[in-house]
Amino acid sequence: MALCAEYDALPDVGHACGHNIIAATAVGAGLALASVADELGLSVRVLGTPAEEGGGGKVLMLERGAFAGVHAAMMVHPWPTERLTGSCLAVAHFDVHFSGREAHASAAPWEGINAQDALTIAQVAIGLLRQQLPPGDQVHGVVTHSSAAANIIPASVTARYMVRSLTAHGLATARPRVEACFEAGALATGCTLTYEELSPVYSHMEADPALLQAYRGNAEALGRHFDADDSGTPLPTFSTDMANVSLAVPTIHPLIGIETHGAVNHQREFAAACVTPSADAAVRDGAIALAWTAIDAATDPALRSRLLGA
Repeated sequence: MALCAEYDALPDVGHACGHNIIAATAVGAGLALASVADELGLSVRVLGTPAEEGGGGKVLMLERGAFAGVHAAMMVHPWPTERLTGSCLAVAHFDVHFSGREAHASAAPWEGINAQDALTIAQVAIGLLRQQLPPGDQVHGVVTHSSAAANIIPASVTARYMVRSLTAHGLATARPRVEACFEAGALATGCTLTYEELSPVYSHMEADPALLQAYRGNAEALGRHFDADDSGTPLPTFSTDMANVSLAVPTIHPLIGIETHGAVNHQREFAAACVTPSADAAVRDGAIALAWTAIDAATDPALRSRLLGA
């Protein structure tokens, strides 16, 4: 049984996705299971998994054997509400770089090739493309580098983009359409265009239903409630490299609720909520629920047999 401990923070806003809670929960579950693992015939592996926020740490670990011999993988992720799972989107992370030529913006602008114009054209094209994207497909990005002087035609612009889709197949269809928008900017301005891949592609997730059901029962025994799931509230959307693990071994990635006073993940207010008594309760409950779920997997004959054969 692998327990995944994410721990990377977000630029500028710190632990605004609660990876501090994730890491502590995984360690807590591992400590709890250590005392009973031998009698259960269970091996427990607590894996520190870096670079979930764009680096694809688990994908690289998966490729390089960190999950070899693992029959199931689990973690919990803090969220404003309790949810069993989410709509996990496949995603590509990459930098786009336009290169042009500097010139004096007043005296001889015609001598320049404007990289910022190239990105502007691309962004407008992407905005228009969104109307034709299938439900679930998303595109978003930020400028990470541009000229610092208004009187110089900018010769270099870099933007960081993410393209998401409901499935890996959908992502493979969507990305060329987005790239065509960047190519349009380069063509219209005469700039050159290059890409830098920032991480492996994240896949969609396929959570293991039996493990998820066991987790639900254990979380409910601790006083957690899944009202949003029971009422059919739309699933939250996000992306994670835990999804790639789920396509290789049976996996769960439930969302554990903390009190955020209306804040959502990736906000500073959410980071503040991740160091509160509610966050401490999530660490405790999450660790116990994961440990109990591992015990269920080890002691339920049908579940154990299926996982061993997976």
